[in-house]
Amino acid sequence: MFELKGKRIYVAGHRGMVGSAVVRQLESHSCEIITATRGDVDLIRQSEVENFLKDIRPDAIVMAAASVGGILANDSYPVDFLYNNIMIEANITQAAHLADVNRMLFLGSSCIYPKYAEQPIQENSLLTGSLEPTNEWYAIAKIAGIKLAQAYRRQYGRDYISAMPTNLYGTGDNFDLLSSHVLPALIRKAHEAKVNGDGAITIWGTGKVRREFLHAEDCASALVFLLQNYSNKEHVNVGSGTDITILDLTTLICNIVGFEGRIEHDLTKPDGTPRKLMASDKLKGLGWKPSIGLREGITSTYAWFLDNHTD
Repeated sequence: MFELKGKRIYVAGHRGMVGSAVVRQLESHSCEIITATRGDVDLIRQSEVENFLKDIRPDAIVMAAASVGGILANDSYPVDFLYNNIMIEANITQAAHLADVNRMLFLGSSCIYPKYAEQPIQENSLLTGSLEPTNEWYAIAKIAGIKLAQAYRRQYGRDYISAMPTNLYGTGDNFDLLSSHVLPALIRKAHEAKVNGDGAITIWGTGKVRREFLHAEDCASALVFLLQNYSNKEHVNVGSGTDITILDLTTLICNIVGFEGRIEHDLTKPDGTPRKLMASDKLKGLGWKPSIGLREGITSTYAWFLDNHTD
C-alpha cells in the first residue's frame, strides 16, 4: 500500500473535470496537494516540465492533464489530440523519472480499445484490433501513455501505473456543443430546447449504440484507491459495469431536464463504436465499486450546469 498521509501529490490537470475531482478526493487523506496552471508550467514544453518537477519533487503524480473532446472535436483537430497528448504524457513521465519521482498514475481512456472488441472489454483486449476511426488520434496517444508507464517500470523499476476510465461526466464538465462528449451535449441540447419551446431535439445517428458512463467523483475515488493499493504493469479499467443506449440516455436526460418534445435522428452523422462496456472485474476484485447512480449523477450535473452556464 502507498500511504498518502504526509505525502506531496502533484495533480496535473487539476482544473479539469477529473483532475478537480481528484483534488477533492485527496483532501481527506492528509496529504499536500500540489497544482500548477499553464502560466506556472506549460506541459507541452519539455524543459519547463523537467525544471518544474525538479523544483517541487513530489512523492507521487496523478496525470489527469490532457486535450479532450467528443467525436466532432477528435475528428476535426487530429493534431491537437495526438501531438498535445503525446507531449504532455511523455514530458511528465520523463521529468518524473529525472526528478526521482517513483510513483505515478497515468489516466487514459476507454477509446484505447478496438472498435469491435469483445464485450465487456477486458484489459487484455488492448492492441487486438483496429481502433474507432473518429477518435483514433486520442486513442493512439493514450496507448502511448500506457506503454510509456510500462517502459519506465521495466527499464528503470519505476512504480508507474495506468487507469482507463469509461465515459465520464459530472460537475465541471464541458457543455460546448462543438467539443463536448455526448452526455453533457445532450444535457445542453435538452435544456435549450426546453427554454426555447422547441418541439424536438436531434441526436447523432440511430441512437442504438450502447455506452457506459461513470460520474467523475466516482472515477476520482477509484484513482485515489488505485494510487494507494495497486502496483502492476497492466492498466486497470475503471467503469460502472452497466451501459445504456444513446436513445435511452437521451430519454432519461429529457426527463430530468423537463423537456417533453420529440427525439429525432440525424442519420448523416456517425454512431461510432457499436458498444463500449468495460469489464471492471479487476478493480472490483481489489475492493472498489462506484456509488453514484446514473440518474442521481445526471441530476446533480444538470444542477451544476444551471448554476454555472453563462450563455
